[in-house]
Formats: sequence, structure tokens, C-alpha cells
Amino acid sequence: MTQIWDFPGGIHPLENKHQSTARPLQFAGLPERLVLPLQQHIGSPAETRVMPGDKVLKGECLADAIGTLGVPLHAPTSGTVEAIEKHPVPHPSGLLDWCIALIPDGAETWAELTPLSDYKQRGREEVLAHIRDCGIVGLGGAGFPTNIKLHPPKPDKVNTLVLNGAECEPYITADDTLMREKADEIIAGMGVMAWLLEPERCVIGVEDNKPDAIHALKAATGDTRIEVVTVPTKYPSGGEKQLIQILTGLEVPHGGIPADIGVMCQNVGTAVAVSRAVHRGEPLISRITTVTGQALGQPGNFEVLLGTPVRHVLARAQLDETRLERLVLGGPMMGYTLQADSVPVVKTTNCVIAAAPGELDEPPPEQPCIRCGACAEACPMELLPQQLFWHARAGEFDKAEHLNLFDCIECGACSYVCPSSIPLVQYYRFAKGEIRSHRSEQLKSDQARQRFEARQARLEMEQAEKEARRQERAKAAARAKSEKADAPEDKPTKPSDKTRPGPATAVEAALARKKHNQTGSGP
Repeated sequence: MTQIWDFPGGIHPLENKHQSTARPLQFAGLPERLVLPLQQHIGSPAETRVMPGDKVLKGECLADAIGTLGVPLHAPTSGTVEAIEKHPVPHPSGLLDWCIALIPDGAETWAELTPLSDYKQRGREEVLAHIRDCGIVGLGGAGFPTNIKLHPPKPDKVNTLVLNGAECEPYITADDTLMREKADEIIAGMGVMAWLLEPERCVIGVEDNKPDAIHALKAATGDTRIEVVTVPTKYPSGGEKQLIQILTGLEVPHGGIPADIGVMCQNVGTAVAVSRAVHRGEPLISRITTVTGQALGQPGNFEVLLGTPVRHVLARAQLDETRLERLVLGGPMMGYTLQADSVPVVKTTNCVIAAAPGELDEPPPEQPCIRCGACAEACPMELLPQQLFWHARAGEFDKAEHLNLFDCIECGACSYVCPSSIPLVQYYRFAKGEIRSHRSEQLKSDQARQRFEARQARLEMEQAEKEARRQERAKAAARAKSEKADAPEDKPTKPSDKTRPGPATAVEAALARKKHNQTGSGP
């Protein structure tokens, strides 16, 4: 029997998972219009390569990746690009962002696909590039590019590859359904990851409240060395760091990543996406999403094309609008209230809850902290939630960061147990946002200073070069003048003192002339 460990803290909220597991996986169908945000990952938004009016095929690339952490975006179906516009996207604030609007033609005509069925005969860099080109990111919620995660720094040798099938948050059963119905694809995707990483151990962690999924995975592993490990149900055992601690007994260091301790953790949905990309050549164009809540007539799990409006999947689950009080994107612990049902399903959308009155009550008004310490006992990261709250509320963000604010995984366990109904996680998110904003401004300021200093250095260098050239010209002029002064001048020739007749010579010459005249005058 595989040894398992425990992690500190944790809670046991009501699961409410049975509502959406009574029916098999269904296809959500084609909506009238797909809206595809250009940013469905943590990197820079993709850059469009299409224009309004363009005809596109299913799986065709619509937008190219920008930067190291970027991934491309693909057409979920064939149709016509209607517009490139700003549209509400999944976000707590309901903000607008750039999206590609696509009108399906109903033909579902695929673009040419390029599977890598012989991937083991190819280079690892080529396979990783193919995974990136297929737009695959982590489907557990973070949206981190999978090709980057599967290529850890060279010093970090991955000894253990973990697939996360815990799915600990209440209401959400997307991964449970995936494991029950697509176990073979999960194992195939894990095989590709194992070939890339060459770990010594491959393990899938599943909470013990999913017996059908555990049975399906064990049947699919066959004669492979993949372990399927049952872990106790406790929230948030599905957190990456918590599941790693449960399965290996190792703790990810502060400020580090799992690869620092030789572990890699991927979501089971990501494994299926990798399998389809490598074995079929299919890009990431859909995902399984739980659609549940008491305002629905037929809650369940649906395979939804990316860009499908939430209202479309709610209609497929038979929404009773007279009973709808609140829409939540994600689970009740880490999700947030949707401002509109027009927002699209994206790569990280794992659940939509249509809550009826009394199902997800609004928390009572915040009361003063009574310093009971319940939040610290529940924190799975062993932080000091009370002190973090005080510093965040007082705007002392440097002190909050000193208390390892960024180790908080925002699981909501502290808020859940707080008797004063303090929305602790909201304070932490606010503090993190302010710190990130300050860092961004500081980075911009540093970059501006570096540009200014570089410009000043360039101007000074140009001035120095000009001065050097001026001095060289001055030296050259001085040398020319000196050489001209030293050269002999062209003056009229004069008799020298040696040839000029002196006093004695002149007398002799006069006597000679007189004698000549006398001689010449005779007969």
C-alpha cells in the first residue's frame, strides 16, 4: 500500500457533488455565436491573425502566441469571423477585453491536423513546441502554459510526476466525470508527459469520494507502472502543494516551485488535452465544465466549446430563471459572482453554479476580529491569516509580504471558519493586487530610468566623439601650419657676397677699362 501523508489545516465543507454526477457527459452543442477572449492564459494576450469576414476551419489558428508565456488561440468550429471587439470576459469585475467573435456555419469542417503519433522518434523540443502550438494550458484553473511546465530548469530533475484528480472544491465534478469516462486518454496523456520528463514515479491522486473514477483509472493503467492513489477527502487537498505533500511527504519551499523538490503536478484535464494534441493533432478548443445549482432542472457536466456564452450552457441544463438568485463562476470557495451570463466559457472555466435563493447565502456583515485563531488552524499553508488581514487592511503591504502573503493559495478556508464573517481572502487579493501594481509601476520606472541613462550615455558618447574629431582637426591644422613655416621660401636670386665686387676689385676693374680705351683709340 502506498504511503500517504497529511497537510496542516483544512476543512470539510458540504460537498454538493451528487447533483451533477447523475448524468453522463453531454455535449453542450453549437451556440449561435462564439466569443473567444485573446487572453485565456497567464501570459500576454494572443495576437489576432484573422480579420472580420474571414472564413475559418475548425482547429485553425485565430491568434498567435506572444512572448514566452503565451499560447495561440484556435477556432472551436468552422465559420466566419464576425468581429474583433471588446466584450465582457470572465473576471470578478466584469471587465471588457478584446475578443474574436465567430459565427458557426454548422458544418464542423476541420482544418488539416498534424498528429505526432511517432512522438518518441522526435526530439523533445519538437514535441513541446507542438504542445504549445496546440494552445494547451493547465486546465486546473491557473492557465499556465503546459509546454513551459513540462520543461523545468535543467538543475531540477523531476523524479515524481503527479496527476491531480482530487477535485476537492464543493459542487465541481468536471474532473470526476472526465476520469470516469476518459480514463484511457488520461493515461495516454500521462505517457507523453512521462516520456518528456523521464520521472522515476508516476502517480494519480484521487479523493476517496470518487470510487467510480478510481476504478476506471485503475482499469486503464493496465500493466503500466502508474499508481492510482486514494487520498482522504479534505479541502483543499486538490491544491498543488497540498496534493504533493499528501503523496510524497515533501513541502514546496517558500518562493519555489514543485520542480525544486523533484515533483511535477498536472491536472487530469491537461493530460487529456496533451493526448489529443499529440495523438490526434487537435488543439485545445473545448473543455468539460460542471453546470450545477438548484436553479437548474438538469445539472450535469458538459463538453463545452471555448467561447460558448454561459447562458447557452445554462439553457442546456434547463435553467429556471424564476429561481435564479446568483450566478457563480467556479466553486463556492474560490469562485466569484458573474456580472452577466453573456461571458464566454474559457480554457480555465471548470464550473458554473446557478444558485437558487438560500443555496449560497450572502455572508452576514463583517464583524470585528475576536482573535479566536480559527483561521490559523484552518490555513493549509500554515500562515498567520489574522496578521495578514490587519496589515492588508492598514495598507502595510510590505509587512504582509514579509509574512509570506504570496504563499496564500486563496482557498478560502480561513474565511469559511471565521466567526466574524470577515472576507479574509478578499483582503489578501487586494493586498496582492496592490503589491503587483506597485511592482509593475516600479518596473516601468526602472525601465524609464534605464532608457534615460542609456540615452544620456549615448549623447555623452556622441559629444565625446565630436570633441575628439574637433581636436583631431585642430591638431591636423596645427601640423600643417608648422610644416608650411619650416619649408624654404621662393625668393628672387641675388648675388652673393663672394661674387659682388668689393672695393679693391672695383678699382682694378676701372683701371682695366681705362687701359682698354686708350689702347683701342690708337691708329
